[in-house]
Amino acid sequence: DFTIHDFRFHDGAVLPDLRQHYTTLGDPKNPAVLVLHGTGGTGSGMLNPGFGGELFGPGQPLDAGRYFIILPDSIGAGKSSKPSDGLRMKFPRYNYDDMVTSQYRLLTEGLHIHHLRLVVGNSMGGMMSWTWAAAYPGFMDAAAPLASQPAMAARNWMLRRMLIETIKADPAWHGGDYASQPPMLKIAQVTFGLATSGGTLAWQQRAPSRAAADAIVDAQLAAPHSGDANDTIYQFEASRDYDVAPRLGRIKAWVLAINSADDERNPNETGTSVDALKRLAHGSLYLIPASTATRGHGTTGNAAFWKDRLKSWLATVPAGG
Repeated sequence: DFTIHDFRFHDGAVLPDLRQHYTTLGDPKNPAVLVLHGTGGTGSGMLNPGFGGELFGPGQPLDAGRYFIILPDSIGAGKSSKPSDGLRMKFPRYNYDDMVTSQYRLLTEGLHIHHLRLVVGNSMGGMMSWTWAAAYPGFMDAAAPLASQPAMAARNWMLRRMLIETIKADPAWHGGDYASQPPMLKIAQVTFGLATSGGTLAWQQRAPSRAAADAIVDAQLAAPHSGDANDTIYQFEASRDYDVAPRLGRIKAWVLAINSADDERNPNETGTSVDALKRLAHGSLYLIPASTATRGHGTTGNAAFWKDRLKSWLATVPAGG
């Protein structure tokens, strides 16, 4: 844990002690790689077999024997400071800029790291990778944003807004001062997940009938849930003003955007990512073809789909540290 005293948020709010939790792998003397998790996730959660198990082992693209891997819990998640610590809805209304600022201070003041070989993140972590590249353009050689685009819009924000409104509309939420988790929290999260992740072809294969679809919904609604309603509201609302597009000209890092063709939240057919990458000196897109094996927005959580492309691309990026 690294404590930042009197942390000032983008809107001027101040938290006397902001706790920035993190996990590391490898030797701090090696080139540093920052790995950023998605909404509701944690840094250590990125060590799962499908992600970390494909990247951080011997001979793998981000071998922890060759790199120093840093996996922070973003503000509002895991063991970092969050509303459920006690402030509830009085917690500062953080955004992605605040989350990146706290990570920057962790690296520079806490770990004394002043250059990254790579920043890579999935979903929310991908959006923060875009933010990192624009906010601190000389800080990293490379950025690999996964399952993301440079701005929040359309269906992605609409369904985030509906998730927030659904939780707040539950009388049991009680303005954030609930004694137990409001029941609509689980309904909202399951609805958001089914609507914005999973992949069209994959869902059709897994649920080709109403009975099969009902079985999946029943299983998800019956699954244990340990989330917090206020934390969830803050996590999703943090994307409300995310827009790196006006700052793309600041980016100096080489950027490899990795998306899936069936990503429900970041549809490739809008051309948003392609247009953004054209504005970079060294920008490229790796689009994972849709199939029954991909999982829409969830595809990039399985690094097997893209790790070889990352490895070959990173080998071409000059080291500037």
